[in-house]
Amino acid sequence: MDMAAKFQDQLVFHMTGRRAGEGLSALDSGEMRPALLAGYRDLTRLRHDYPVVLLENSPDGCVASLSLLVNKVLETLAPRGIEGERLRKHVLRLERELRRMLAEGAEGELSGLWTAAAGRLGSADDPSVAEVLRHAAGALHADGLLVDCDDKLVDRFMVHAWRHVQSQKAALFLGHLDRLQRQLSDILRAAFAHSEAGQRPEALMASVGGMHADEFDFAEMSRLVGRNVPKDELPAGRRRRIEWALEVLRGQRFHATPVAGGEAYGFLFDNVAGAVAAYRERLPHVVELVKAIAIAELEARNDYDEADHDSFFDAFGEQSLTADDLALFPDYLVCIPPGRNDAPENAALMDTLSSGLPVKVVVQVTDLLEEASIGTGHFAFGVRSARLATTAMGLGGMFVVQAASSSLYRLRNRIEDGLGCRGPALISVFAGSPAAAGELPRYLTAAAAMDSRAFPAFVYDAAAGENWATRFSLDHNRDADADWTAETLEYADGALQRASERLAFTYADFAMCDRRNAEHFAVVPRERWTAAMVPAADWLALPDKLAAEAVPYVLAVDAQDRLHRVIVDARMMQATRRCLLLWHRLQEHGGIHDSHAERLLAREKAAWEAQKQAEIEALRKAAPSAAPAEAPAGTAPAPAAAAAPAAEEAPAEKPASDDPWIETARCPSCNECQLINPEMFAYNDNKQAFIKDANAGTFRQLVEAAESCQVAIIHPGKPRNPAEPGLDELLKRAEPFN
Repeated sequence: MDMAAKFQDQLVFHMTGRRAGEGLSALDSGEMRPALLAGYRDLTRLRHDYPVVLLENSPDGCVASLSLLVNKVLETLAPRGIEGERLRKHVLRLERELRRMLAEGAEGELSGLWTAAAGRLGSADDPSVAEVLRHAAGALHADGLLVDCDDKLVDRFMVHAWRHVQSQKAALFLGHLDRLQRQLSDILRAAFAHSEAGQRPEALMASVGGMHADEFDFAEMSRLVGRNVPKDELPAGRRRRIEWALEVLRGQRFHATPVAGGEAYGFLFDNVAGAVAAYRERLPHVVELVKAIAIAELEARNDYDEADHDSFFDAFGEQSLTADDLALFPDYLVCIPPGRNDAPENAALMDTLSSGLPVKVVVQVTDLLEEASIGTGHFAFGVRSARLATTAMGLGGMFVVQAASSSLYRLRNRIEDGLGCRGPALISVFAGSPAAAGELPRYLTAAAAMDSRAFPAFVYDAAAGENWATRFSLDHNRDADADWTAETLEYADGALQRASERLAFTYADFAMCDRRNAEHFAVVPRERWTAAMVPAADWLALPDKLAAEAVPYVLAVDAQDRLHRVIVDARMMQATRRCLLLWHRLQEHGGIHDSHAERLLAREKAAWEAQKQAEIEALRKAAPSAAPAEAPAGTAPAPAAAAAPAAEEAPAEKPASDDPWIETARCPSCNECQLINPEMFAYNDNKQAFIKDANAGTFRQLVEAAESCQVAIIHPGKPRNPAEPGLDELLKRAEPFN
């Protein structure tokens, strides 16, 4: 089959999604994975952020990576030399064993699992290994539930972080209430001591103590000190207020452990409607407690004025509560279970968040495609789950976090900020694709969603400032200023020679991980690869005319790590383009490629250039047109060295055409260009580079050689092939060198 026929088959699939001919095969998502994921076959052998330890009573925060804790153990115990290296080896083996145990379904606290892993690594040949590893556990100085990036991570992580934040709030609140109760009790105690009841014999005996009961005549003492004592030193109104305030403070059920008269309120919910109902039901008790605190503070300072304050507190109600008042109480945490996002009890999510209630809602997204909903006009919460956080951000007035489960540990501080903020917060987490999607671990699918821009991480804090620069952040994304993340893939080519290629990880790469998308991809054998096949990221950058003459592909590896090109149909490329467009919008919010700023910069640059051109024209018109003065007779012409600074050699001149060229005389013989393409670049007898054959490579290689040149002497010129992919970008990169 000739080249045209090969291309025609590929183009038909790209346009229609139908495979024709023998040159295309179906994608087996269970076997194939994006080429950049080839190195992540066994996550238990790789050190990464997971598993994490949900720390209990630790001054170092509420969560720590297992790798971080192991590193601290090694810093503490491992000496230099052979013994230290032996200990490091054993401890790192134990860390790997812990990962393997969690992958097999083990659960528990770090201390218990550490001991179990140490026992598994010990052997009859070397029983000392287990003992050494158990001894190393003593240097952990931390314990807590050890959790992996699995289907339970999001709930466990969020609840633990929320409790950590609420415990700090509770400590301050209960400390303040304790001081108020003691101050009010002291007032009542002092008033009783100076009252008629406080001067009775039994009261005096109680104040002195039973040890000295035989040494005093308390009846006579009562007769002597009780003359002219008021029946009650406190006015009746003040006593009622203080006793009422004390009763309310002691009986509060918000930040307390179970108390007499009922258990403490719960603030964890699995649906929005339940949290809102509980908030409304408890609101009168909130009003009562805030009122009691305010009265107690006034009475403790003896500043309560019945003429001013009675009418105010008589009218005190829900409308009197301020943001500072509500910030004293625990926030309601709603962790919506996966699969319940579209349940009726969660339909009012957006209304709840926009109302300003102190509710923190955690939404787990497990399907970014929602194919079942396409065409029905119905999505969870009225919007696609993947767009929920951006929609909530548009409402303003709240804290919004979007993150993949793989990045929760790195975003832990911002998540705590959101759980502890005043007012509502939404935390939207992609927890990994459902089981129907494929065989990749949740950690890997979550990380792939984030790196492919399908579910980028961002933080929006409405209270952080007055502009987007202070409220919005994309900092936790890789290559946040680029369209796609990119990595270098190293592989063996058809001649089994080492090769490398810079690959972008696009939405199409992520979608290929989901077996439900297999119909949008077709595998092309190596013998049918053509020059018209273009990497998906480069294809998106092509003008429409050139894109119509090319077929986009992504690189994949099979179970044996053999490299394949997988072409992508038009529907999936449309989704990839849409994903990129949404990423560009987020970039603008983050100040990256801001269209308003770029437009203003272009306008100012044009005005500056026009002004400079006008100044140059004015100088030309004002310059005299007199001929140069003749030298006096008999004077020898000045040598060239006197007319201009000496130069070791004349600079190379640019050729008249747009051909690429090199300032060969300045070449430092670094060999960078020859490493890129030895057929295009060569050395002369002086070991200095020149362009041997400009047609032996691509314009991209010329630009890359110019960028890698240490002394910037390579000038790419203009492209020879107008159909080469990505020329717009390449021409911009070439401008500084031409």
